[in-house]
Order: sequence, then C-alpha cells, then structure tokens
Amino acid sequence: MEGIFNSKGMIALQEFGQKLGQNKFLSSLQAAMMGSMSLIMTGSVFQIICAVLSMLGVSSDSTIYTILYQPYNFTMGLVALWITGMIAFNYAKTRGVKSPLLSTIEASAVFAMVACFDLTQGSSIANLSVTYLGSQGMFLGFVVAFCCVNVDYFCQKNHVQIKMPDVCPPSLVNAMAAIIPSFFNATIWLGISAIVISATGGAYNLASGFMAVLSAPLAALTSTAGIFVLCAFACFMWCFGIHGTMLMISVLMAPIIMATSENAAAYEAVIAAGGTVAEAQAALTFYPVALFACIAICGGTGNTLPLCLFGLKAKSEQIRAVSKVGVVPGWFGINEPVTFGMPVMYNPILCIPYILNCLVIMVLTYFAYKFGFLRPAHVYIGALMPMGFAQFLGTFRWQNALWDYLMIIPAGLVWYPFFKVYDNQLAVKEAEAKAAENQ
Repeated sequence: MEGIFNSKGMIALQEFGQKLGQNKFLSSLQAAMMGSMSLIMTGSVFQIICAVLSMLGVSSDSTIYTILYQPYNFTMGLVALWITGMIAFNYAKTRGVKSPLLSTIEASAVFAMVACFDLTQGSSIANLSVTYLGSQGMFLGFVVAFCCVNVDYFCQKNHVQIKMPDVCPPSLVNAMAAIIPSFFNATIWLGISAIVISATGGAYNLASGFMAVLSAPLAALTSTAGIFVLCAFACFMWCFGIHGTMLMISVLMAPIIMATSENAAAYEAVIAAGGTVAEAQAALTFYPVALFACIAICGGTGNTLPLCLFGLKAKSEQIRAVSKVGVVPGWFGINEPVTFGMPVMYNPILCIPYILNCLVIMVLTYFAYKFGFLRPAHVYIGALMPMGFAQFLGTFRWQNALWDYLMIIPAGLVWYPFFKVYDNQLAVKEAEAKAAENQ
C-alpha cells in the first residue's frame, strides 16, 4: 500500500493539486470569497431579523420590515459586484499591478456596465436593472475581473500608459497610468455587450447570455451526480494532505450562494403575498449543491467527530490524545486536528471511511430533502458554527438542526470497524515500543 502512495501517478496528482491551489487567480478568487463573508453575514443577520418579524406577523410592506431588509439588498443583493472588486484587488496584487485599488474600481465599474446594459431600458441609470449584480452574475464577474487585471498588467508591462514626471504625487502617477487600460477595458467589454445584444435581437445582454451558455455545464457540475463526484474528490484530496474542501468551495460557493439567494427570493415572495412561514418554506427549491454540506456535517470534512468519540476510549494512547484535542474543534466543524493528528492523511485504513461515510450521509440527506423532513436554506450562513446552529439559522426549522446530530449514527457505523482495526494496530506498536524501552 505504501508503494501505491509513493507511485509516480500519486505524486503527480498531489503536485497538480498543490499547483492548482497556488494558482494566482484561483487563490485570489478564494481570498475574495472568504473576504466576502463579512458582507454576506451582515446581510444574513438582517435577513434573519426580517424572517423573525414575519413569524411574529409583521407585514413585509411595513416600514420597519422594509428598512431592516435594506442591508440584505445591498450586501447579498449586490454580492457579485463586491466579489468582482475583491477578486480584482487580490489578483492585481499577486500579478504585481502597481495600483490594485484602481484595478478594483475599474473591474467593478466594467462589470456593473455589462451586467446592467440593456438597450430596452434607455440611457438613464435610473432605469437600469441590477438583477445580475447579485448572485446570478457572479460567474461573469469572475471573468471580468480576470480580464481587466490582465489588461492592466499588460499595459503596465509594455508601458502602454500615460507617464507623469517623477516629482508628481504617486496617486496622480497611478491615476494617469490607469487611464489607457481603463479605456481599453471599458471599450472592449462595451463592444462585446453590444454585439451580444444585437445578435440576439435584445433577447439577451452579456450577463443573461453568459448564464444561458454556462447553464448546461454548470447544471452537470451541480447536478446530484456531479455533487457526489465533487464531494468524493474533495475528501480524496484531503487524504493526500491537500485541502480538498478549499479547492471545491472555489467552484461551488457561487452556486451555493445563488441557490440560497433564489430561495430567499421565493420565501420573500410568499411572505409578501400574505402567505405563512410554513407556506414560504414549502415553496423553497432543493438544489443539489446543498449536499456539499454533508461532507462536514459532524466534525469537519470527513465527519470525523464520531471517530473522536470512539477514540476517547481507544487502547492506543496516540488516538486517545488526538481525540481529546479534536472533539471540541470537531463540534465546530474543524477537522484538522484529526486529519493531521490521527492521522487520516496517507493512512489507507482511515481514508476509506473518511470518504465512504460522507457519501452515505449524502444519500440519506438527499432522501431527507425529497421526503420533506429537511427544507432548503433561504438564509446563507457562511460562518463556522457548532453543529446544527447554521442549519437552524438558515431555515428556522429544528428538524434541520437535529439532522446534524442524527448523522453521527451512520457516520459512526462506517467509522467503527476501521477505527477498531487501526486502534488495535497502534496499540500493538505502542506496546512493542514500551517493551523495547524497558529492556
């Protein structure tokens, strides 16, 4: 087995995963996604407050409800705009662009232009639609940020810029240097938008057309089968010391946010029409991306909390020590103490249940959604919370919170036989080591 892990194919796979995680654009995208958590959580808090008001019978047309819903509109409602700017800022820094802040403003402005560009709305900014400034336009924002920063870098590298004397303030030098690349970016994207609108007879603008083209491969990626494959791959990467969850979240965070946003809109529509909370929850749509949470439902990625609980009574001193350290972090969804301390990484005995239990829980959770025991989330909760807390705040249903704890049972049933084999092996090795020391 050790020979397999040290084979050229496995080494090449590990190196590929590490390089993928170090890619400048992907690392910038990950940083932007993580950086957006403050905005997303702020919007989510106010969305929770509004949901509670709805439960208390406060109308969505009331002044207090309308006021309190505004932070959500300007955080999650414009999330693609903010994330585009953050990607551009981080990517510009890693590319060595002299003024990443100007790249941020430039990319945000260009994205807003192409996302809102619609000939049928006229030239007044008051008539522009902001639909694609929200989660629906997020993928287009990724492309805009990537292209804008590379144009900035190209112009800087090849000195295609307005130069100012060195005695001028740096802010003025940078501002003048940004004029030509900004003009290039605005002109290029405006031209592409005009072509798309003209070619489709106004049926699509660049944002809606982009999503129409992207929908087919994205649907395959985020289908039920696709999520199972991606989750298994994420866990598999962890077994080689690669943060598979982080790799997958860069792909899946946007669809997750989009799914939650669409359910939030559906929930709000029912409440606005005078429906009850139960009716609003029944109107929510299950999106397979919700199953991604199953790989870390109890104990972080790999659902390692049951392994820690078993380990508290293990024969092996090593397992007992790691388990004591890992229980509390596991309750908060942190798996590193167990993954690297047990270890699961490069350990074929524990890698098998590490992947297998996640797939089992995904199957059970899928049927729980299909039979109505679980309801999809309509509030996005991206913060690290103890088991059940995020699921309750995202849905306001005790069943969703309880499910996390119920899943300890099937996860434990998968973990237990492998744990016993590994515990016995380590206990024998530890006993032999102690006997050797006493001789």
